[in-house]
Amino acid sequence: MDASSSPQNAEYRPWGRFVVLADEPNYKVKSLVVDPGHRLSLQTHQYREEHWTVVRGAPLVTVGTVIRQAMPGEYIHIPRGERHRLANPGAEEVEIIEVQLGDAFSEDDIVRYEDDYQRL
Repeated sequence: MDASSSPQNAEYRPWGRFVVLADEPNYKVKSLVVDPGHRLSLQTHQYREEHWTVVRGAPLVTVGTVIRQAMPGEYIHIPRGERHRLANPGAEEVEIIEVQLGDAFSEDDIVRYEDDYQRL
């Protein structure tokens, strides 16, 4: 499923949208689209790790203290408890496939440290 087509089951956020592609007891898979000029909060998760694969665009990725630009086809691992952020400094949408592995996958497992949308 292509999240860029804005399917009816997309969940919208101030930074863009996501679609849950799979939701199983031990993993969850999402397609995330980040709008140009937007970014997710700087955050951690206590109960899960994340694996990102860049599908399109050139996101700015923060993992721990490292900030770098990623390209389509690149894979990024976010260990459980590591501060991380996904940003889109470009003029076109960024899309990633996110695989979450762990004990819990709810939106409650987000600790925000910085947020452009005052959701701390």
